[in-house]
Amino acid sequence: MGYFGKVELQLQAVKLRKKGRSIRDIEKTLHISRASASTWTKGVELTQKQIDTLYKGKISGGLKGSFIASQNKINKKNKEIKEIERIGSLDIGDITKRDRFMLGISLYLGEGSKTSHNVSFTNSDAKVMRFMKDWLIEFCKVDVDSIRCNLFIHDDLNESVAKRFWKEVLDINNIQFKKSYIVKNNPNRLRKTKHKYGICRITVSRVHTLRQILGWIKAVFYV
Repeated sequence: MGYFGKVELQLQAVKLRKKGRSIRDIEKTLHISRASASTWTKGVELTQKQIDTLYKGKISGGLKGSFIASQNKINKKNKEIKEIERIGSLDIGDITKRDRFMLGISLYLGEGSKTSHNVSFTNSDAKVMRFMKDWLIEFCKVDVDSIRCNLFIHDDLNESVAKRFWKEVLDINNIQFKKSYIVKNNPNRLRKTKHKYGICRITVSRVHTLRQILGWIKAVFYV
């Protein structure tokens, strides 16, 4: 079984578990081992109703109690994670214009091109890409129509679907997309992350703006 086949099975297993299906049902439906079904769905939170329906009349009271205790532990952990994230959001507070300015500089330092004659930023995260597109418009006074977009996408993915996705994310026109870079997929190579819509790069052909951004980076990190 190739890497992508395994990933698809994992996604299906999680989906079935969220519907309240038992580990045994998932094992039989997907024709996978009991261990895989259990490992892949570990951490999926079930409602109390799903738990009661799943185990009603099928297992002993002691085993049911053990499972419920385990599920409650998962639910508690998930709630703790959500609470930590909520507190983290409060720590940030309101984002000011200067905060956005400095964040864009930091992001460009990490993911932006610094050696070409163009402003160029590459990432796979839609929210990051939208932020940087808006950042270029707000702080670099870039005209949205001057932005060009390239996709880096594996040949086992749908390029048209990916373009529609990034078109919506970036709110740009079809003519702003340039030739995509199609990468041959190697099913024997394990990839931790599969970018469903590829990796996106936005480019603005303005060397003056590039030098301006590099000046900001220098002032923040190297002076």
